[in-house]
Amino acid sequence: METLQLSEILDRARWEIFRRASYHEGKLKAYWILRNDSIIYWRDKGLREFIYCLPGPSRGAIMTLPFSKATFVWGAICIVFSASAAHLCADEASLLSVTQPHMGTIVRIVADTDDAQLFQKATDEAFARVRAIEQICSDYRSDSEVLLLSEKSPTPEPISVSDDLWNVLTQAHTVNRASNGAFDVTVGPLTKEWRRFRRRGQLDPLRIEEVRTGVGAQHMTLDEKKHAVSLGVGDMRIDLGGIAKGYAIDAALQVLTQHGITRALVDAGGDIAVSGAPRGEAGWRVGIAGLDPKQPPILVAHISQCAVATSGDAFQFLEHEGKRYSHILDPRTGYGVDHRGTVTVFAQTATTADAWASAISVLGPAETPQVLEKEPGIATWMEVLIDEKPVTWASPNLGTWLSEHGQKN
Repeated sequence: METLQLSEILDRARWEIFRRASYHEGKLKAYWILRNDSIIYWRDKGLREFIYCLPGPSRGAIMTLPFSKATFVWGAICIVFSASAAHLCADEASLLSVTQPHMGTIVRIVADTDDAQLFQKATDEAFARVRAIEQICSDYRSDSEVLLLSEKSPTPEPISVSDDLWNVLTQAHTVNRASNGAFDVTVGPLTKEWRRFRRRGQLDPLRIEEVRTGVGAQHMTLDEKKHAVSLGVGDMRIDLGGIAKGYAIDAALQVLTQHGITRALVDAGGDIAVSGAPRGEAGWRVGIAGLDPKQPPILVAHISQCAVATSGDAFQFLEHEGKRYSHILDPRTGYGVDHRGTVTVFAQTATTADAWASAISVLGPAETPQVLEKEPGIATWMEVLIDEKPVTWASPNLGTWLSEHGQKN
């Protein structure tokens, strides 16, 4: 099968535009498949951003697809393919991969299947499912279901919600109670203010206290019989940023399974769910990176039929009067956590892992051990800087959990 370079896919004018925009102008060695509006694989950030801005449908091309042996995804998780899968091409018909931008990040689906047509149909439906969930849960779309619900606060009577929004809210409520309030989707008013603080480079303590009146899980009541939600005070804003991505990952993986694709991985910005292991492998290999993502993974493990999520603040924070505040907010105080760290959580579903990664980032190494004593289904590893000194902690069940969630076909 013929291998094409990017310069052979784009016309000369677009190629020159890209060369000027690329961060790696003189080092382009990536190969691509462009189909519909999807990018099958990428190595170059500048190229990825450029392709998304191209007008009209993407140009189609058939080409071989070489994978690097260690492929980092955004966040503290990396997917490490073994040598047997280091070079993929259509003739091998082994691992197929497709990528699309959704939910403010890059969503990638990888599957071990010989049926390319089935893969395309299944992934088209999986991405459609992700788009539908994004429309329901987005904190940025003014017409999303969750923001339209928030605008009605305080609600004079319970408001019925869609099944997806109900599922996300009930699971968020479960983690809220289990984490002693460290995870709280009513944190939206604070999230909005802290975005402004970071843009301006300064925070306003008085404004924090003002908006905190609309924050608190006690202000949101869930009516299980009616699948309805009541918001008890005004100016509430539900923020599902710490759980919706995981829910979308689980939904996409479920679509693949329904199509008979049972050896697959769905990755959204470093949060990952996997089904069965690739053929001939002990599982999907994931690596945990520490505070410096440029360093080799601290831990590499094989996993299947489970999920892993990461949370950290390496790039989003605010420094004010000599103190560093993370973009990860503690809903109990109204402030960003003041310790820099990275947290990785393993759980049965991406929804659970996503929410708990956020919660544990707030709890830190001081509170997490006691909270997780009652959560045997959660395994975690964290590294935080306290007084500029790295402190690491792993849940006692981490080794056992990873062993139990090895290859399951």
